Amino acid sequence: MADKNYQKENEIPREKEADREPMTTRQGHPVTDNQNMRTIGDRGPATMENYHFLEKMSHFDREEVPERVVHARGTGAFGYFETYGKVGDEPVEKYTRAKVFSGAGKRSPLMVRYSTVAGAKDSPETERDPRGFAVKMYTEDGNWDLVGNNLKIFFIRDAMKFPGMIHAFKPDPASNIPDPTRMFDFVSRSPEAIHMITFLFSPWGIPATYRHMQGSGVNTYKWVNDEGEAVLVKYHWEPKQGIRNLTQEEADEIQSKTVAHATEDLYMAIERGNYPEWELFVQIMEDDYHEELDFDPLDDTKLWPEDKFPWLPVGKMVLNENPTDFHAQIEQASFGTGVLVDGMDFSDDKMLIGRTFSYSDTQRYRVGANYLQVPVNRPKTNVRTNQHRGQLDHRDPSEMGDDPSINYEPSMRGGLEEAEERGKPHQPTYNAEALSKPIDRPNNYGQAGETYRNFEDWERDELIKNLSNVLAQSDERIQEAMVYHFTQADEDYGRHVKEGIKAKVKEMEQMEDEGVPGREAGQKSKFGAGTQKQQEAAQDAVEKGNEADPY
Repeated sequence: MADKNYQKENEIPREKEADREPMTTRQGHPVTDNQNMRTIGDRGPATMENYHFLEKMSHFDREEVPERVVHARGTGAFGYFETYGKVGDEPVEKYTRAKVFSGAGKRSPLMVRYSTVAGAKDSPETERDPRGFAVKMYTEDGNWDLVGNNLKIFFIRDAMKFPGMIHAFKPDPASNIPDPTRMFDFVSRSPEAIHMITFLFSPWGIPATYRHMQGSGVNTYKWVNDEGEAVLVKYHWEPKQGIRNLTQEEADEIQSKTVAHATEDLYMAIERGNYPEWELFVQIMEDDYHEELDFDPLDDTKLWPEDKFPWLPVGKMVLNENPTDFHAQIEQASFGTGVLVDGMDFSDDKMLIGRTFSYSDTQRYRVGANYLQVPVNRPKTNVRTNQHRGQLDHRDPSEMGDDPSINYEPSMRGGLEEAEERGKPHQPTYNAEALSKPIDRPNNYGQAGETYRNFEDWERDELIKNLSNVLAQSDERIQEAMVYHFTQADEDYGRHVKEGIKAKVKEMEQMEDEGVPGREAGQKSKFGAGTQKQQEAAQDAVEKGNEADPY
C-alpha cells in the first residue's frame, strides 16, 4: 500500500487529465497497475505468475503480421462507388449483369489501398516505383476486388517470370543494398518491359500523391450479360483532382523531409473534408484475335488505342472516411484478382491467371486461413459456407444454415444448397494444343516508341536523365543491350540514352579523380555496391559526422 501511495503522490493531479475509461485485459479483467511488474520487494526478482505482463508482452511480440512481399508500403481509406447505370450512352445491361453497375445513382461502400510495389513497409513514398491501386467494393452480390496499379501496363506478360522480376527489383540478397542495375540486368533480357520502363523512368514513375494519380486494372477482364455473352474489358480510374507527377529532384527534396508524404496528404485531405474522387472508365472489345491490331489484346504490356476503343464512363468513387485502426483496416486488408461478382469473368490474360492464384495465397499466408473473417475483408452480404475451422475461426454459427450439424453438401437432411444461376453462363470454347509458348504478336517496341514520342519535352528530358544516371553504373553488356532496346523503340530514344550514359560516365570519372567514391561504368564488378549516389551518402555520413567523447 505504501508503494501505491508513493506512486499516487507523484502523479500529475487527476483534475488535469481527460476523462478516460478503465483499462482491462483481453479477458475483460480490470487492470489496476499497468506500470509495474510483480516482484519480490520493489527491486527483487520477478515472479512467474506475472499474468498481465506475460499476456501484454506475448501479444506485443506477435502484433505484426508478415510483411507483404510486394506492395508492403501502403495506406488507404473508405468511401463509396456511385454507378451511372450506363456505359457511355448505352444501358450497362447490354454488356454486364453485374448489379454494382446497374441503377443510376446507386452507391456501394468500398475501401481502397494505395501502395508502392518493391519497397519495404516503411520505405519512402517518393521511390520510383509503380503504385498499387486496389479497390474492394462491398456490393450487394458480395465483394468485388479491382486490383491494379497507377500505370496502365506492366513489365511482363507471363506470370511465370514474376518471382524473378521481383527478386531483380529488390535489394541485393548478399549485401541488402538497393541496386537498380539489377533491374536493368533483368530487363535487358526481357524486351517486353521496355514500354513500362519508359513510363517508370519518366515523371510518371513518381506520382506526386495518391490523390493525384490515375488507376488501372492493368489486366483484361470480361463482362458477361444475361445471355451469357461476353466482351473484354479494361478498367481505368481518372482522378478528378487532376494528375501530378514529380521529377527526381523534386522527389529527393520531399524525401529529405519525410518518407510518408503521400499517406499524410491523403489522410489530411479527408480530415479537411476535401474528399478525393475518381471517375471509372472502361474500354470494351469483342473477345477475339483482332487481326487488325499489331499486338495481342490480352498482352498487359500494351495499351488499347483510345481511337478504336474509347474510354466510356460508368461511375465514380469518392473517399470520405479515414481508417481508425491502420493495422486492422489497412494492413490486414486483403485483395485478390479472383474476387469477381456475377456478371464478370476472367480473360485468358496470362498475368491475370497467375495473379489470381498468387494474391489470395499471399493473404492466407500473411493473415491466415480465415483472413476473410477480418471485418475489413468480410462482405456486407450474408456469408453461408461449409469452410470452417483453422486459426481464429470466429464466424457466426448461423452461416452454416438451418442445421449446424450438416457441414457438407449435398445433403437431404439440411444444410446449404447451391444457388440458382442468375443468367446464362459464359462458356468459351477452345481448340488448341496445351503447350508452353510465348504469344505470336509480341511487338515489344512499337508502343514504347509511341509513348516516348508522345511525352512532352521536359518529360523526355527527365526520362533520358534518369535512365542515363542508372545505366552509367551498370555493366557494359547491360548498357549495350538497353541502348539497343531503346533504339528499336525509337532511334532518337536510343541515341539520347547512349549519349547520356557517355556523359554520366565522364562525370563519374572526373569525380573519382577528385576522390569521390564511385565505380566506372563497364568495370567488371559484383552486384550489391549500390548506386554512386548511395555510395556518396555513405561516405558523407563518415566525413560529416561530428566527433564525440565517450560518456
